[in-house]
Amino acid sequence: MPPQFTINLLRALFVTFATCVGLMVGEQAFGSAFSGGALGGIFGLGIVLGDRLLKGISLRLFSSATFGLFIGFIFAQLLLASHFLRGSSEDAQWIAGLMVYATCAYVGMMLAIRSSRDEFALVVPYIRFRRATVQDEPVLIDTNIIIDGQIVELCATGFLSSSLIVARCVLDELQRMADSADPLKRDRGRAALLRLQQMQSNPALSITIHETDSDGDLSVDTRLANLAKLLDVRLLTNDGNLCSIARLQGVTALNINELTRALRPTIAAGQHLELALVKEGREPHQAVGYLADGTMIIVNHARAFLGKTASIVIASAHQTSAGRLFFAELR
Repeated sequence: MPPQFTINLLRALFVTFATCVGLMVGEQAFGSAFSGGALGGIFGLGIVLGDRLLKGISLRLFSSATFGLFIGFIFAQLLLASHFLRGSSEDAQWIAGLMVYATCAYVGMMLAIRSSRDEFALVVPYIRFRRATVQDEPVLIDTNIIIDGQIVELCATGFLSSSLIVARCVLDELQRMADSADPLKRDRGRAALLRLQQMQSNPALSITIHETDSDGDLSVDTRLANLAKLLDVRLLTNDGNLCSIARLQGVTALNINELTRALRPTIAAGQHLELALVKEGREPHQAVGYLADGTMIIVNHARAFLGKTASIVIASAHQTSAGRLFFAELR
């Protein structure tokens, strides 16, 4: 989407153009350029106000409503062509015809707006609309995703759209972090801004900065969830709270942590593994190793194999607040 400055500039130019046209028309038609300019300015401001009120209406919704209006107009023409009002007066025929047009237009628009693209094939049987795949749909990303830095590799796999939307409130939050007095936050914020610049220069990615309305009363998470619902896009995050807020509002939220847990290898008791033992366990005879996804396995009676790769067999598993913890024995 274009920056907010560009949108405001186009609105100002339109109001100025309408005022200039009003000055010329008023001087020729009314003999008063001031009156014409005032009317032109009011007309331009009215159009801009209407544009502001219709900012939540997408091009897809407008095209569907237009198609429904066209169908309603044709149906009204066919209905009036039957001359079922020929016994009435001209005034009654005019009023009844106006009501028929308005009713058919309204019903046609409502039916078209509520219909999916696949249902249009019932009306236009020889036209098939190309279904947009999930990979083609843009994704709204939050602050943690940019800080984490795995979004580039995730998009490169092809499982996620390379069209990313960054809200202005996310940029403001990153800027506050980069200007923070805390050295850790400052380094993370600056690294995230630098990473975002590198993502913008990456030809494989499409980064769009969305100018959100500045509402200081709402948190960044709430504004992101509202924006995802307004744009009808998916929200990508690794924040569980933001994911819950978005899903409560009916927004499709993609949680990278949930994806990581779903892709963890399934380990069961009795399974044989080759594990590198990297540190000592809590008990004197224990050694600890980790799988590629970070899962910790405690091996009993394996202190002598510390720093080596040992063949083990899974004995049991325990669920903790940090995840699953496995105990194993040497083979």
